[in-house]
Amino acid sequence: MKRLALGLGLAAVAGAAVAFVATAPSPVAPERLEAISELEGDAQAGETLFWAGGCVSCHAAPEAAGEEQLVLSGGVRLASDFGTFIGPNISPHPEAGIGGWSVAQFANAMLAGVSPDGGHYYPAFPYGSYARMSDQDIADLFAFLGTLPESATASLPHEIPFPFNIRRSLGGWKLLFFSDEPRVALGGDDAQIARGQYLVEGPGHCGECHTPRNALGGFVGDAWLAGAQNPEGEGVIPNLTPGGKSISGWSATDIAYYLESGFTPDFDSVGGSMVKVQKNMARLTSGDREAIAAYLKALPERPNGWE
Repeated sequence: MKRLALGLGLAAVAGAAVAFVATAPSPVAPERLEAISELEGDAQAGETLFWAGGCVSCHAAPEAAGEEQLVLSGGVRLASDFGTFIGPNISPHPEAGIGGWSVAQFANAMLAGVSPDGGHYYPAFPYGSYARMSDQDIADLFAFLGTLPESATASLPHEIPFPFNIRRSLGGWKLLFFSDEPRVALGGDDAQIARGQYLVEGPGHCGECHTPRNALGGFVGDAWLAGAQNPEGEGVIPNLTPGGKSISGWSATDIAYYLESGFTPDFDSVGGSMVKVQKNMARLTSGDREAIAAYLKALPERPNGWE
């Protein structure tokens, strides 16, 4: 009996050690970080990525409008089943924001969800999508962020209850759900569709709202962009695939025009949380909006993800 107890104890210790190692933060490979650090960031190109990513939606102060949106002082609250996440200050302020970061530290955050102090970020910060971004785009976005106004506003802590406040457990979440592979396999070599896929699955992170999640907060794999329950508790987020009723009857031209103007083919206008998204999309080039539309029309049909 003593041997059995000892064996079980040793097995438990060994299992805990394996779990501890397996859930450790895994930063970007050093050689890739070195390559990114040597790139010259183009702030003008980075501005396109800034709007594609909708950075102001989470990182500008609540209710900020106009030029005030470019002061990324944080404070937006994102309610979820796991607690409330609060957008941090990512202005160029050297202490309160990310002004003291290197481009390598920024790349680690964007591509691996790893903070400058080596910890896991919660996936409310959509690095699961940003992981698909190119090295040059990371450098360009970092360059643009550095041109924005500084804010000394301190970031507020997330309001996350036990056990979700144990960040080490996010290593397990990453093992299960984190990947930089394409979300959906599309045949052919159409450059326009490929560009749209990059924007939607990468910097645009459209699936973060338009794809249903399982009990652990991971995407339901076979329901990419099929729509989901609104995490704020009211209504649903539309199905963007040709299998839903939301935009399945729209042409690619209709979709591109909606992203530009906010008007639907039947002369309705954008509403709800999509208002901010549409305003961001309107700042993209017409070519990028058309690429997004082409990608959405090329998706396989999926039934509504919330049903």
